[in-house]
Amino acid sequence: MNRATGSERGRTVLPPDTAETGQEDTGRSDTGAGGTGRSGTGTRRAHIREGIRRATRPEPWKRGPVPAALALLLGLLMLLHARITDRGGLGSLLESLLPWFGLFVPVLLAVALWRRSASAVVALLLPVTVWLNLFGGLLVDKSHPGGDLTVVSHNVSADNPDPAGTARDLAASGADLLALEEITPQARSVYEKALAKTYPYHTVLGTVGLWSRLPLSDTRPVDIETDYGPLAATKPADVKLAYNRALRATVTMDKGPLAVYVAHLGSVRVLPSSGFWTESRDRGAKALAEAVAAEPDQRTVLLGDLNGTTDDRAFAGLTARLRSAQEAAGDGFGFSWPATFPVARIDQILVRGVRPDSSWVLPATGSDHLPVAARISW
Repeated sequence: MNRATGSERGRTVLPPDTAETGQEDTGRSDTGAGGTGRSGTGTRRAHIREGIRRATRPEPWKRGPVPAALALLLGLLMLLHARITDRGGLGSLLESLLPWFGLFVPVLLAVALWRRSASAVVALLLPVTVWLNLFGGLLVDKSHPGGDLTVVSHNVSADNPDPAGTARDLAASGADLLALEEITPQARSVYEKALAKTYPYHTVLGTVGLWSRLPLSDTRPVDIETDYGPLAATKPADVKLAYNRALRATVTMDKGPLAVYVAHLGSVRVLPSSGFWTESRDRGAKALAEAVAAEPDQRTVLLGDLNGTTDDRAFAGLTARLRSAQEAAGDGFGFSWPATFPVARIDQILVRGVRPDSSWVLPATGSDHLPVAARISW
């Protein structure tokens, strides 16, 4: 008879089935919380390796050559817009609509993702970078409190069905200086009557006018070459004054004089024969830039409908001497035309020698333009 040793007597012997089950349970517990973590980490690593493997395969880079090429073309178009020919007004038209080219980016991105094209996604970095460099600063509010003077400019439209209502809205804007463009002989008396109480000083020369809470002096028309050619010099001054489109005045303030220009440059047209026609506007922009360059007063404000955006090369002479209040102190693009669905800011407030504190667009009136406003300080 075999005797059990002490150690054998103190040990509980499990049946074979139970021992196996216990070993299986122990194995499962080892792969519990800790096992799941190791498994999850392994899964993530596997996904990362798979993503790298797919990204480095040649197939995604070969897919979508057309959207990739279009993305590069879009970026180069915005980057080199100043080098595009202006024959037929092409350059000016493109620059007037330049901010809207950013809408092509999400379209091309959707195509790139649908095609699973890595090359097209990478190519989109160019137009995104260029667009943000050109217009990213307009996406943030740069306005701040303060300002010595509120100025408003509005093309009231020759076809305005309610000039009296427009005048009331503008008087309620709180503007210290109010510039109006496209004033017709029929509507002139309506504006003068409606604005007389709020603005004791005003001048109207042809189709442009300036109303002010402060005294005005040295008021005169500015020749922006509305008449051009050999016959222009033969027209009497009083005839030219009837359709004059620009003026200059001095506003007297405690802090010193302020030179104010009000201008309505020539219209632009899309013509089947010549494309985007800008000849009259471009000629006026050049003449206006020369007048501003010759202005002796350092503090200068230009208010008006320039029929173009400040991105347009036609205004290089002006933007080299004046800065846009909207770009310096506005919030957003400040589009002003057409009033029903604004797509471009062609109504401008440009300054030098003063600081723009804020810039904004006022609600619609009876005009096809929106009024634009700014607060400036010394």
